[in-house]
Amino acid sequence: MMGTIINLCIYHEDGDYLLNQALNILRKFESRYTINKTYSELIEVNQNSGIQAVTVGEDLYDLVKLGKEVSINSDGIFNIAIGPLVKLWNIGFKNARLPSKEEVRDCLSLINPQKIELNDSQHSIYLMEKGMVIDLGAIAKGYFADQLKRYFIEHGVKNGLIDLGGNVLSIGSSPVQRDGYWHVGIQNPFKSRGNIIGAVLTKDRSVVTSGIYERYFHQENNKYHHILDSKTGYPLENDIASVTIISDNSVAGEIWTTLGFADSANISIKRLNAEKNIEGIIIAKDGKMFVTSGLIADHSVDTEQASKFLYI
Repeated sequence: MMGTIINLCIYHEDGDYLLNQALNILRKFESRYTINKTYSELIEVNQNSGIQAVTVGEDLYDLVKLGKEVSINSDGIFNIAIGPLVKLWNIGFKNARLPSKEEVRDCLSLINPQKIELNDSQHSIYLMEKGMVIDLGAIAKGYFADQLKRYFIEHGVKNGLIDLGGNVLSIGSSPVQRDGYWHVGIQNPFKSRGNIIGAVLTKDRSVVTSGIYERYFHQENNKYHHILDSKTGYPLENDIASVTIISDNSVAGEIWTTLGFADSANISIKRLNAEKNIEGIIIAKDGKMFVTSGLIADHSVDTEQASKFLYI
């Protein structure tokens, strides 16, 4: 689902029922938020760009509102208006290609989040310029994971793990580990999938990883990855191979995995160290690993809101 593998694990006497309900919730979210199907609420918003405002459900409206705010405050590093650029490159699909400089230039005027007009009283969204496209791919899975966790907890689940294609959110502690921590592996960005470079030990927190190894293509001896720069219209260029964020909720993790690519690995880890309730692991292209001060192997943590990092 959503172009990835979903894994849900819960400990509850009504587990089968709750898991089936969770899948139904995910299907409903996907049908309303996708931009890759025939119809969804978000597709209707995009199809009416430059034409008229479209009223949407409260949850979609609130997520777009949050996305717009972060997009503006981050100076476009995180950008939900980046849809036209994503479609132009199409990285991750069979017809991915290197666009011309003229195509990229024409796209840049369409990815301005300031041109997303929101009406709080009507829950309507208006894209002010024809051809604009909102893409929630950088935040939607985090929102879905947070909503699933809320649903499970409301129905009495005290222990579980939600994994939406590498976007991992834990509920309580792990009943199968002696230390009570969920052990969440961190992909080695230089090896095939399944080869991990370390593990986050976590309770009741989110672990989200984004890397340049996830979606890319090669052309003329150059590698083009899917993390695009709103200012240049091309994939971001710096020394970072992957960013992992540990946070209280998955939406924050999604946002910060994108913001973590804004600068060099050294500068980004300093920025993460200054954030409250956020921990991070950044792996540079030369293999060097940067870890925030709260993630150390011998760090003793007794609270439920806890996480630590072990090298493997």
